[in-house]
Parts: sequence; structure tokens; C-alpha cells
Amino acid sequence: MAEISATSFPSSSSAALAFRSSHNGYLSVRHFSSAKFTGSLRCQNVACPRTTSPFQELSVRKSQLVGIVHVPGSRGCKKQAIRAVLSGDEQSVVAADSKGAGLRGKLKKVVLAYSGGLDTSVIVPWLKENYGCEVVCFTADVGQGIKELDGLEQKAKASGASQLVVKDLTEEFVKDYIFPCLRAGAIYERKYLLGTSMARPVIAKAMVDVAAEVGADAVAHGCTGKGNDQASNWNVRFELTFFSLNPELKVVAPWREWEIQGREDAIEYAKKHNVPVPVTKKSIYSRDRNLWHLSHEGDILEDPANEPKKDMYMMSVDPEDAPDQPEYIEIGIESGLPVALNGKALSPATLLSELNTIGGKHGIGRIDMVENRLVGMKSRGVYETPGGTILYAAVQELESLTLDRESIQVKDSLALKYAEMVYAGRWFDPLKESMDAFMEKLTETTTGSVTLKLYKGSVSVTGRTSPNSLYRQDISSFEGSEIYNQADAAGFIRLYGLPMRVRAMLEKGI
Repeated sequence: MAEISATSFPSSSSAALAFRSSHNGYLSVRHFSSAKFTGSLRCQNVACPRTTSPFQELSVRKSQLVGIVHVPGSRGCKKQAIRAVLSGDEQSVVAADSKGAGLRGKLKKVVLAYSGGLDTSVIVPWLKENYGCEVVCFTADVGQGIKELDGLEQKAKASGASQLVVKDLTEEFVKDYIFPCLRAGAIYERKYLLGTSMARPVIAKAMVDVAAEVGADAVAHGCTGKGNDQASNWNVRFELTFFSLNPELKVVAPWREWEIQGREDAIEYAKKHNVPVPVTKKSIYSRDRNLWHLSHEGDILEDPANEPKKDMYMMSVDPEDAPDQPEYIEIGIESGLPVALNGKALSPATLLSELNTIGGKHGIGRIDMVENRLVGMKSRGVYETPGGTILYAAVQELESLTLDRESIQVKDSLALKYAEMVYAGRWFDPLKESMDAFMEKLTETTTGSVTLKLYKGSVSVTGRTSPNSLYRQDISSFEGSEIYNQADAAGFIRLYGLPMRVRAMLEKGI
């Protein structure tokens, strides 16, 4: 598809049409009087109907065209914008007012997921240039660290944003996103505790809320489709949430539209538009951090045979360097959710934060895995989840007291699907929400406490107790019991083994 916007101008104006092949570089540039062109060209079959001047006809074939073509109309006419949209050999032309429109169309106001880094800094002027819109930057605090929030407002406004909205989502993130996954026992592909997967929907939901507050008609994000920004993961998680919560919002993903190919192109664009370039030391790793975890990808990790470097880790010490003395902690749990540490009731975010400190000190929660992306490709990542690893061990252990065999089996089977849906960005899917209701009902009796021993990277359960425990010492004891009679086992075994016995009789002709 190609797109042309044409606007009438005085006959003295001129234009240069640049024809580019499917590869990089321009093949030729032709100048026309009475016309003006801005943009880049990639075109198949594009033609503007002749009016009063032979130079008003534009015909381009065997490539693709993207850009803005300004063509003078007949005498006395007002300025008009003509957009030609071509698909194959078909062409439709739509007239529109060009006032305030950008190179790619017109949006009123866009809420941009903003980090203050190079990519999102250049997206601000790009949105204004291409969509003629006001840009409201949005930053979510999900526990990534206060340093990442310093000076953001100045950076955003220097880039051209009208304002910066910052929301502290840490408590909501832990209470409404992390804890439901914890209660469900959701672990993706046996190892991944879904740190990034859980953070995207809470951020996207907040963006939808901000869009409503400021009257925006679109949202934008800077996911690149590479590394941690894998199109199969981050983009999908953001955009499925947008679609679920407000399908009328337009979604702009600049990395799918613009011609900026990398860091150097972005720096050049920033300089051209007087955007302050963030002066930071570029990490050799692609990282994502929030209160739940820290992920590492890229560099030597791209070869799954390479051992991660010791200095890569940031949330946890090397287990070899951890204290030589173990530390015992007690986690209090109510209805499947942690509520206290060592007898002290804490808010969800505070509890997790303290466990991150304790677990990190003992080298807890390091995971090195090769995972399957949504589209099927494999990716190697290293994750640090100290507090989360402790909480998973505690909650699952308490369930061993409060849930029966069939309940645990069904819960574990659903946990696999639950994790898959969260990983794929389907947080607000009706099926996932239905599973939440099931998990909440099933774990309503999972109340009690679990004692854990932390030592050099390991988490060991040393004790568990619950007022709703299905464990009865008087029944389970090897000593005599009035409830459990050893002689009852004989009849049970004969009945339970009947199918196997009948098959054996058939095979032996009995």
C-alpha cells in the first residue's frame, strides 16, 4: 500500500520526487515546477489525475511510495489534501483538511509509554511530525528503581511533550497482578516466574486510564521487536491490553513505521530535532526490571553454551559469596496470598521488597533458561527473582496441607494454561479471568504459615502449619489408629487393582 497527500500551492512552487528501490538509497531525483514533495518514496502504481498542468501528473511504478506530495490545484481553488490509498491495482482517493495534519495522518493527542531513554525521546518529535498531535508522556513506577525516574519531566518536555504523567503502580502491580499469578502457581515452561509478562498489562491499563483523563485518542509505545522487546511478547502484551480495555484507541508503534534502523539513526534524528540525547553508558545486556524481577538478555547470553558473567547480576549475590550461616524466615499466608513476614503484617509491595533484600543476600532466585517465544523462536534469558522464588516455595508448600490430591492435580494443570496466557499478553481474556475465580475459590482455605531456610542460593522448607490442614497426625501416624485400620487395605487393593488383574487373566487365558 502507498499513501499520497496532495495540497494545492502557488504555481511558483517546486518539488523533487525521489525514486528509491526496494534496497537502501535513492535511484534518481527529478524536479518539477508547480509541485512540492516532502517525504521518502517507495511506490508501486501511483497516479494523480491531470488537472490544469502537465506537471501535476505523477506516475510511479515498480517500487513503493511513502511521503507527502503537494500539487497545485486549479486557479481559485482552496487548499485541499488528497490521500490516495493503493492496494494492488485499486485506488481510492479521499479528500481531507490538511490543517495540522502530520506526514502520516492526524491524531489529536497521544499518550506515549515513556522511559526517558533514547528511543522514547525521539518518538516524541516523531509523533508530532508524523501525526500532528500533542504528546503526553506516561511513566509507570513498578518498582524499577527511583534513579530511573530522576529528571524525566525535564527530558520529556525538552523532547517536545506537553506534560509527563507519572503513576506509582507498585502496590497495584503486586496485589492485582503478581499475587494472582502466585496464587495460581503460574510458571512458564517450568522456570520463568513471569516478571515482565505481569508488568506489561498493569502499565498498559494505566495508559488507557491516562488517555481517558487527558482526552487522548491514541496510545504509543517504543517496543522495537528485538531482544526483550520481541514483537511476539512485549508488543503483544501492550496492545492486547489496549484492545481489551478501549478498542476505540488508536495504537501507534513507531518501530513498525519509521525508517530509524538503530541507535546511530536515532541519535541523528534527535540532533536534527533538537532533542537532548540521553548521555548514558549503553549496557551490553538488554534488561527489564521491576519489583518482582530483573531480566538479562543479549551479548554472551545469546549463545546458550556460555556461562553468565559473575558481574552481570544486580539483585543477588553469587551463592558462593553468600553468608556461611543460614537464615530462617516465616511467611504468613491468608487464602493463598502472603500477608506477613516473621509475624509482621506488611503491604504486598513492602513484603516483596523486604524479601528481595533478604533473598538477594543469600543468592536466591537465579534462573538461566531457554524459553519459547510466542511465535515459536527460542530465546535465552537469565532472571533474578529473589523474593518471588521465596514466595512461590512458601505458598505451594502450604497447599500441600490444605488441598486434596484431585484439587492439586487440577490446579497444577490449569496453572500451565494460566502461565501461557499471561506470557502471551491475554491478561484480560475471559478464560484467564475465569481461572482467577477458580483459583480464588480453591485456595480460600490455604491459610497458615511456612518456615523457610535460606542458604547459599537454596530455599528449603523446614516447617508448615495451617488451621485448615487436611493432615491428621492421628491418622497418618505409624502407630495404631481407630480411623485407619490396616486390615482395610486388603479389600481396597483388590478393587483398585481389578482392571490390571482382569487384563492379566485375559492374556494368560484364565
